[in-house]
Amino acid sequence: MTTPASPSPTATPSPSAAYSSSAPFPGPPVRVGLVGAGPWARTMHARMLAAGPETELTAVWARRPEAAREVAETYGARAAASYDELLGSCEAVAFAVPPAVQAGLAVTAARAGRALLLEKPLGPDLDSARALADAVAEAGVVSQLVLTKRYHPATRDFLARAAGLEVTGARSCYLHGGFLGGDLATAWRLEHGALLDLGPHLLDLLDTAAGPVVSVRGTGDPRRWIELTCEHAGGAVSQASLSGAVNLPRVRTRVELFGPGEELVYDTAGLDHEECWPVLRAEFAAAVRAGRSTEIDAGRGLRLQGLLEQALPR
Repeated sequence: MTTPASPSPTATPSPSAAYSSSAPFPGPPVRVGLVGAGPWARTMHARMLAAGPETELTAVWARRPEAAREVAETYGARAAASYDELLGSCEAVAFAVPPAVQAGLAVTAARAGRALLLEKPLGPDLDSARALADAVAEAGVVSQLVLTKRYHPATRDFLARAAGLEVTGARSCYLHGGFLGGDLATAWRLEHGALLDLGPHLLDLLDTAAGPVVSVRGTGDPRRWIELTCEHAGGAVSQASLSGAVNLPRVRTRVELFGPGEELVYDTAGLDHEECWPVLRAEFAAAVRAGRSTEIDAGRGLRLQGLLEQALPR
């Protein structure tokens, strides 16, 4: 199966650029319904959306009603009895469910005219991701990806500095032991491994910092350790190491860019991911009010899913 090799469309300025984070949000908060009631839904999505002031968590729906009720009550929302009821209670939908579940439900939400806050990857495979991205485009709804690191000021500084570099080669890694046990050791992650879960983050950074990836090949086992080799449009070559099944004291995410000038290094050690959520929330709400997605949208998700498909070891 072939994948698009062209870069993402030219990015448009973020709608949130029109106001500062300290200024009042221009308009009523965006009413958001949450699909999912697992650990990530509880600790990130629900908490972030309920914190406002740009968003209001109106309802939670999950296939386990008791779990949805628990999350909803914690944040002053209500538990929806059905997915249709959730759609009727909101103007935007956030998804915190496995990729195969998101891919189907988000198409329905897009066709209902709801803005979408999507997890990565869009779906479990390229076909499902394309169907979702097509539904978003056909409905003309706002979409945004929860590529967590993209919303941190340190990441944005790194990408801005990388834009002025001539990159010859790059090395990167995203490694942790979350799949060995605990909340991250979910069924879909254990089945698909680090490529689908961690790969979108690292490929997004490499594709942006070192130039558009035109080809990628993978070796190894995504459930244990997978190594990616990427060729970029400008001639750079990069490596990416991915694993969620290695014993480390903390998550290790690092990108190193090399060229004729000094190296440029991005490392998440010491970064506070709590800084990401206000930015993500504000930019999503601003995009919904403006009716215009940022560059981190479903189209970007489809681009990354195409690269993931290429990277699958054959």
